[in-house]
Amino acid sequence: MAKKATIEGMAELEAMMKRLDKLPQRVVTKAAKAGANIPYKAAKADAPEDTGALKAGIILKPERRTKLGKKVYDVLMNPVMNEQFVKITKDGTRYYYPASQEYGFMTVNGEYVPGYNYFRNAMTRNAWAIEEKVIEVASKDVTKILRG
Repeated sequence: MAKKATIEGMAELEAMMKRLDKLPQRVVTKAAKAGANIPYKAAKADAPEDTGALKAGIILKPERRTKLGKKVYDVLMNPVMNEQFVKITKDGTRYYYPASQEYGFMTVNGEYVPGYNYFRNAMTRNAWAIEEKVIEVASKDVTKILRG
């Protein structure tokens, strides 16, 4: 003969799961932006200061939402400032100044000048802090929603 088992609090758990299913987009957006601000500020702080335009050119841009419940922010160089960033040498070769500062470049003498890696370091050095911040902000909002 089968025994019937009951789980205390199952109805409340099901109700909470239904409320989480309707999680507002603003919760996701707020958490994503909080996490993206960390590498954004780090990249601005670590960018070389030879020209003030390099630091001013770093922006935080949200991607267009393609899927509900998802939000992505890009830390990138401002495309509006490309005229300031594209340099042309005397022989007509074009190069992108922010990329040369990030990855390095070859001099006229053939020597390699290493890059500053300010974008890469902003992400790799802060990966743990970014994850923690996203989880912290999202969990606060989710807790508010679950409490009613």
